[in-house]
Amino acid sequence: MSKRVYNIMFHTHTISGIIISAALYVIFFTGSISFLRDEIIAWERNEPVTENYFSEVDFNSVLKSLEQDHELTNRDISFNQRIEGQLASTLISPPKNMKVTKRRGRRNFFVTNLSSYKTERYADSYTLGEFFYRLHFFAQLNLIGQSGYLLAGLVAFFFLFAILTGVIVHWKKMVSSFYVFRPNTKWKTIWTDAHVSLGVIGLPFQFMFAVTGAYLIIGYSIMLPPIESILFKNDAKDFKQAVSVEKNIEYKLKGEALDTTVSFNDFVAKTKAKWPNIKINGLQIFNYGDKNMHVKVEGAPFYNDKLLTGGYLTFNARDGNIVDEKDPYAKTSYIEGSTNILKRLHFGDYGGYGMKLINFVLGLITCFVILSGVLIWLVARDKKNVPVYKQKFNTWLVRIYMAICLSIYPMTALIFIVVKCFGDYFEGGKKVLIYNVFFYGWLILSTIFIMKKDNYFTNKMSLILGSILGFLVPVANGIVSGNWLWVTWQKGYSQIFVMDFFWILLSITALAVVYKLKKKSDSISEVVKS
Repeated sequence: MSKRVYNIMFHTHTISGIIISAALYVIFFTGSISFLRDEIIAWERNEPVTENYFSEVDFNSVLKSLEQDHELTNRDISFNQRIEGQLASTLISPPKNMKVTKRRGRRNFFVTNLSSYKTERYADSYTLGEFFYRLHFFAQLNLIGQSGYLLAGLVAFFFLFAILTGVIVHWKKMVSSFYVFRPNTKWKTIWTDAHVSLGVIGLPFQFMFAVTGAYLIIGYSIMLPPIESILFKNDAKDFKQAVSVEKNIEYKLKGEALDTTVSFNDFVAKTKAKWPNIKINGLQIFNYGDKNMHVKVEGAPFYNDKLLTGGYLTFNARDGNIVDEKDPYAKTSYIEGSTNILKRLHFGDYGGYGMKLINFVLGLITCFVILSGVLIWLVARDKKNVPVYKQKFNTWLVRIYMAICLSIYPMTALIFIVVKCFGDYFEGGKKVLIYNVFFYGWLILSTIFIMKKDNYFTNKMSLILGSILGFLVPVANGIVSGNWLWVTWQKGYSQIFVMDFFWILLSITALAVVYKLKKKSDSISEVVKS
């Protein structure tokens, strides 16, 4: 490689990394927390569930309860469970036998508790797990169109670009530099050694998430709408037929009331009997109460049996006969396999707690790689030939980045405590409480760290505050719900136990890092003066 090409790659890697560093840190930190989304929701709502809970639900009672508040006749109804727990997304279509107006006949979307049969609007059922999951692709910034998704997609794309250029720049020294760590030398050398070594360890992980993240955000959220508009002329039916891996069969309304009693639980049981080793996660009812009512039960094999496919049975409700079937153990099509493998790799939900732990640790390693890259950039520009105004700008930029990134840890611990203690009593709703406390608190704490003008102080205090608050998370849970760590262990509430134990373990680790921190005379806060 010529010196000119090397310089181009080096500067491209540096600039692309600096531009996206703070946003990328937020994505990886909140994304790492999101690996425990199911556990966070169970902990927050104090609703432990058994495995494959959806197949044990009494849907007959659920639908009777819904009939008290909603007109279900001649509508399509669907229950889908995206998250392991007692909640299911519920969609009720407009009635098929009347004209839809603003006052009547509109479709309804809400969340149903499959245990208590209570329904909640999306905003009322909002959880911390949902908050961190959506924050990791900036969904909260969708004030104008899909601006948040677009930002996350661009960050993922430039992150992929930074990875490729970084590999090219460090290629010749990658193996030898991996084994080198010199803690007693100047800061630039320390950060460079740590950046390269940990970057190599997390390289496959980072590349995988850059590719899958860019695909899921740019491909699904940004590219599909214009494709539907341009190539399919806004024909939703043709578009769905083209991209779907299932048959899109339309069950027309007959207009006569069903004259037999139907048990929806029986259809779920028949599906479970046909494929005992699948996880039921969806129930769709077409033409509810009509003679041509059909029931579709969906599920997928557990990931240790088959990773990339799902299946369903569709029954004629009147006679119970199977009219359509997709075998979950059949050969997977290319479009289904390629789409699902990207989702599974990104969500990391196919290997149990072992896979979640690996992904979480690698996510934190990536956060360190991001910050060390920023600090390398700062120290490398601490030269006499650099004008004073540029040095001040560089110092302030890194100070702002460090404050924003590091303060998110204590704010995460704080919001867990606040939601557990006050989430059910806040008049504005849990979503408003989470937004106000987290974002305003994050802003205030970041501002304090920026005004302190000391990156060492920012780092140390973030770890100490986060650890203290982290230890208080299981305490708050025990006081409010009575589910102390030993209680959840004895009762087998694995999801709640995992969350409390996670915060204790994370807090101990952070305190261990604080204990090892030493402020050298040539630390970053002193090398570059403000």
